[in-house]
Amino acid sequence: MSAEQNNQADSQSAEKETVDAAYTEGVDNPENGASEPAQQIESELDKVRKESEENYQRYLRAQADFDNFRRRTRQEKEELAKYASLQVIEQLLPVVDNMERALSAGKEGKDYEALLKGVDMIFRQLEHALANEGLKAMDTIGQPFNPEFHQAIMQVESEEYDEGIVVEEIQKGYLLKDKVIRPAMVKVSS
Repeated sequence: MSAEQNNQADSQSAEKETVDAAYTEGVDNPENGASEPAQQIESELDKVRKESEENYQRYLRAQADFDNFRRRTRQEKEELAKYASLQVIEQLLPVVDNMERALSAGKEGKDYEALLKGVDMIFRQLEHALANEGLKAMDTIGQPFNPEFHQAIMQVESEEYDEGIVVEEIQKGYLLKDKVIRPAMVKVSS
């Protein structure tokens, strides 16, 4: 390298050191005008930190609220399942009371016709309570056999009905609203 190039490199190095020293002095010296951007940046950083902390606290509160909601919903669901039959049982209690009365009256007296009439009334009361909950008996005799509603236990010859028609009901089938809860046991014509 030539002496001229060495001098030029030395002067560039000196200029760089002067600029670095001025920047460092400006940042370190709050009285100098160059420190204002640093203070502004520091102020913005504090503001962002506070906002971040507020958002984190909001997040924690929302998470706690959601956990409480989930727990409360689960408890309500468990309680609903636990007491789901309450309404039906309340409707059946008068039936039980009347059945007890009929049994005690049957033990005391020998009036079987009155006992039969009382049991018939209790049966109608029971049917009414179950119908209020959406239970209804299937009408099967004379209907085409349907495996969704009927359980065929036997096929019989019939002159009265065509093939595949229910001719006799062995056990009643029931629907709860629109769902089959027990298919009817039937005899089907062949």
